[in-house]
Amino acid sequence: MVERVIRTRDAERTQAELLAVATEVFAESGYSGARVDEIAERTRTTKRMIYYYFGGKEGLYLAVLEKAYRGIREAEQTIRVTELDPVSALRQVAELTYDHHLEHSNFMRLVAIENIHRGRYIKQIESLRSVSRPALSLLDDMLQRGRAEGSVRDDVEPLDVHMLISSYCVFQVANQHTFGYLFDLDMLADEWRDRHRNMLGDIVVSWLTSGVPGTHA
Repeated sequence: MVERVIRTRDAERTQAELLAVATEVFAESGYSGARVDEIAERTRTTKRMIYYYFGGKEGLYLAVLEKAYRGIREAEQTIRVTELDPVSALRQVAELTYDHHLEHSNFMRLVAIENIHRGRYIKQIESLRSVSRPALSLLDDMLQRGRAEGSVRDDVEPLDVHMLISSYCVFQVANQHTFGYLFDLDMLADEWRDRHRNMLGDIVVSWLTSGVPGTHA
């Protein structure tokens, strides 16, 4: 029994390490450029083990994609929605999403790579549809509570908010090198991050409270 538990833990540890390294390799080289040999070498394991656990390069890539998307969804669920007023909760979602994107830049690169492939691989991960639903449910709960208390405008859908936040965060990661070079700045510097995290929060709050009586937006 003890030996079986040890083997299980070793297997879980190996799979976790493979996913972590594969995430870096796929983000660096794209799906076409990534090599299973390199992933095996960087994890000090074998191609045989990769095929054993994931069935091959495509299976490993699908597992990496799923893990990356689950990461942001799990982060969103850490917000204590009922403990905050709706407007504060919406700001916190925006700021948390901003931090997650900058701290997990490989996620954004994987999303960009998948869009280059026209969503060919993500379409094979049906579970991600259900994983993504709580993100909209979370926003919908905040918006409904805000409308009920008169603090949030009533013509905005959860998907609108999600797209606004995502587009702002994506820019920070996807364009950091070109934008940084052109304007001679480090977009990952603490000063920039703090300023633009707050800016995103202000944008979301100002938009969602625009036209609501008693607000200053």
